[in-house]
Amino acid sequence: MLTSFDNALTAVVIGATGGIGSALTRQLLDAERVARVVALSRHTSRPDEHADRPKLVPGVIDLDDEASVAAAACTVADLAGRVDLVLVSVGVLQDPARGIRPEKSWRNLDADAMAAVFRTNTIGPALAMKHFLPLLRRDAKACFAALSARVGSIEDNRIGGWHAYRASKAALNQILRNGAIELARKADRALCVGLHPGTVDTALSKPFQRNVPDGKLFTPDQSAGRLLATLDALAPGDSGHVFAYDGSRIPF
Repeated sequence: MLTSFDNALTAVVIGATGGIGSALTRQLLDAERVARVVALSRHTSRPDEHADRPKLVPGVIDLDDEASVAAAACTVADLAGRVDLVLVSVGVLQDPARGIRPEKSWRNLDADAMAAVFRTNTIGPALAMKHFLPLLRRDAKACFAALSARVGSIEDNRIGGWHAYRASKAALNQILRNGAIELARKADRALCVGLHPGTVDTALSKPFQRNVPDGKLFTPDQSAGRLLATLDALAPGDSGHVFAYDGSRIPF
């Protein structure tokens, strides 16, 4: 795993207590080439399953608060200097308590709900990019990756609906593209990409799993393993694009 990266790498997982984030953290901790995993979430904790894992460094980050993002990046810089891999595993599709639901029609659009979706799916990862891209290694392969979604593809949209979620992921893809262009001027071996994890058996997808084809509903560990394999296969020329769990490039 991660054989295209240098040995003894430092990985950062933002959103490390979520379904996919937890799986990414577990698999990175098990990877021989990984020396340190900085697991960042809203509330710092060391899960019981990782109690004896000295490679794990838990920390706090709140992507809704730029001061928290900046402080987390400074902590990582003080701890590790340059980092090899940053994974942003956050996202919201629905939250009925906040009035957030995937819209079936333009008639269901709500300004407050849309703003909340964009804050989590777009603005938060953008702030992570702002503060963590400067930490990527310059002398070897390094990567900043954020979870996107196939439904964020404008070209691939055939059925409409889910307006805020689609638009927030499309906006994220554009921000990652911009970040890749700037990053290439400073670190030509580093990448900035989006990742589509597939339909994963987590709280985010739970209400929408009924129509998932057989074999296309993944466990968090299945998805995490495929995403890490996809990252391992990417080269600098792939920077700025969005890739699915199977390594295929998703159109903008």
